[in-house]
Amino acid sequence: MSIKMPIQFSGWETYCEKSRHLKPGQEPKKSQGYIMYHGTHKNSASMIISSGFRPSSGGNLGPGVYCSREITKAMGYPGGCAPGDRVVFKLRVRVGKVKRIDSKSMNLRYTWHQNGYDTAWLPSPGGMEEDCVWDPKRLIVIGIAHCTDASTKSSLESLIKKQGQLQEVDKKGLDQCKECGIHTQDKHTTEKCWSCKTPVCPFMDKHVCQKS
Repeated sequence: MSIKMPIQFSGWETYCEKSRHLKPGQEPKKSQGYIMYHGTHKNSASMIISSGFRPSSGGNLGPGVYCSREITKAMGYPGGCAPGDRVVFKLRVRVGKVKRIDSKSMNLRYTWHQNGYDTAWLPSPGGMEEDCVWDPKRLIVIGIAHCTDASTKSSLESLIKKQGQLQEVDKKGLDQCKECGIHTQDKHTTEKCWSCKTPVCPFMDKHVCQKS
């Protein structure tokens, strides 16, 4: 006769991966954040920074916001304009649930979002991969990766900095959870650690019980 012993979980420690670079041939993993690039016309750049991206109505992967981990690819967009009129944003992209589009999944090339995916990834043997993100809120402009006009680049970088400051101001209007530090409209429900009785929040990245 076996005896079942109760298991008590009193601590956790997680690794939260920050935005990072991936080589163009590496597949983006679910729920991670990555550095990517997006090319646009310099006349549209300030509006995107201030108001966010507007998804395209179509493309190689259907509707969405297009970006790439290959800066060279982003530097070719938009088509039909002089290279000096192009600006390339450096982005932080939260990819969510990713669908690789290849010969085995071409039937989902334009319907990946309807099948529960947040991002479609189209790899390319030549390294010119591209990603299509359904929700514009998953992309944040964090810098100017390419702009030949020094004055325009300086102006856009100042605007990016200002937007970052505004986001920090917005956070001040929210309550901050004492345990996890996240600013939120709704108060987080906390529990006490089963062993050390320290208040813990389910949104905390780390709680290591110190009780021996």
